[in-house]
Amino acid sequence: MSLKEKTITGLFWTISQQFSVQFINFVVQIILARILLPAEFGLIGMLTIFISIGNSLVDSGLTSSLIRTPDASQRDYSTVFFINLAGSFVIYAILFASAPLIARFYQQDSLSAIIRVYTISFLLRAFIGVQTTRLTKEMNFRAQMFMQIPSVIGGGVTGILLAYWGYGVWSLVWMNLVQAFLFTVQHWIFTGWRPSLIFDWSCFKHHFRFGYKLTLSGLLNAVYTNIYNLIIGKYFSATQLGYYTRAQTMQMFPVQNLSAALNKVTYPMFATIRDDDKRLKSVYRRLMQQVIFWTTPVMIVLAIIAEPLFRVLLTEKWLPAVPYFRILCACGILFPLQYYNLNILNVKGRSDLFFKLEVVKKAFTTVGIFCVIPFGIYGLLYFQVLSSVFSFVVNSWYSGRLIDFSLQDQLRELLPIFLLTILPAVLSWALDRYLLEPLHAGDIARILTVGAAYFSLYLSMSYLTRMTVIIDLRQLVFKR
Repeated sequence: MSLKEKTITGLFWTISQQFSVQFINFVVQIILARILLPAEFGLIGMLTIFISIGNSLVDSGLTSSLIRTPDASQRDYSTVFFINLAGSFVIYAILFASAPLIARFYQQDSLSAIIRVYTISFLLRAFIGVQTTRLTKEMNFRAQMFMQIPSVIGGGVTGILLAYWGYGVWSLVWMNLVQAFLFTVQHWIFTGWRPSLIFDWSCFKHHFRFGYKLTLSGLLNAVYTNIYNLIIGKYFSATQLGYYTRAQTMQMFPVQNLSAALNKVTYPMFATIRDDDKRLKSVYRRLMQQVIFWTTPVMIVLAIIAEPLFRVLLTEKWLPAVPYFRILCACGILFPLQYYNLNILNVKGRSDLFFKLEVVKKAFTTVGIFCVIPFGIYGLLYFQVLSSVFSFVVNSWYSGRLIDFSLQDQLRELLPIFLLTILPAVLSWALDRYLLEPLHAGDIARILTVGAAYFSLYLSMSYLTRMTVIIDLRQLVFKR
């Protein structure tokens, strides 16, 4: 199978996996949001920064090193397996001991018990890090999908039942644990890989030299990604954090799934052509155009229909999250690009540059956040948009230099797509504001009408102007 065929097949299955799994999870979250209170989601939101840090430390970046190693052996895999396993126990012990301090920081006594139970998932996921890496390296996303779907369903059913029976925030905790347990068991049953009782110090040093920089970058990213939860949870209320996390979940559903799917496929794909800069640039450019072409209109439409969408899915009690959601949609446009932009640095072996860029971006964000805290939660949200733009510029500048695709060239490729979204956005917003809303159209009618109007006009204009993205898509679909 050629690289193109392997990539298309991998992309199909990873997108199928990502969207099917996340769609199920999204439905589960919607049901739970209709049962539970915003403050209960806020309590889990307070823990996300510690959970993300733990996940980054457990992986240690060694699995990424395995993917880019063309001749990884059983000795490599077994060594990384035992390092990840040992690391998970250490991290769990640290969080177990620190749980009362975290609860005191947020002034929420119940968090101590919650974090001690919730983070058991670290131990479970450490048992399958290498199995998942092997499947990703082989671009076998089909197997991952068929293992993840039952896990999400099992965890979701558990969470919904516990929420219905009145267990509150603990329904979210046990949902996570059941999902992690089922996923782990299936990997050991179906993947066929078992570790050997081997630990090779030279293998460890080889993977650690590459992986530790990604680990440090992952730690910075974990803090950066969740620092808004930390600040809102500390300086505002659990209810406001609940509104923010729900708005972020809704906004991230389409873009995070696309980003994760692209990251899984593009990293091993880029790794196979890492020495052919001309080819790497061509693939990178075409993927970048496709990502922006589809994510931008989705984010715009979601921002326009936010109020009826929240009312239909989450009920009236979540409407205070609508303004948060609309602002965050601006961040969603550039988010996928940041994912596979950084893959260029990794496949080129520049984990040192990767880490330096993460330090710069996170320092900018951290200083900026503390400057805007006096402006309240909206100051934080608007700064999040600014930070997203800054991250895109930094990532694109340095990754582009490695493949002779400068930031200016990238912006020239993207500008026609951004311009194309303006007219459909204005007309769709006017349709909703000055026709559908005054006529008291139902929420579902408003959602469907605005969505259909926007995409009909957007795709028609794209076809008539013969956008390169449309031509590439037709070739991909009809000519393989």
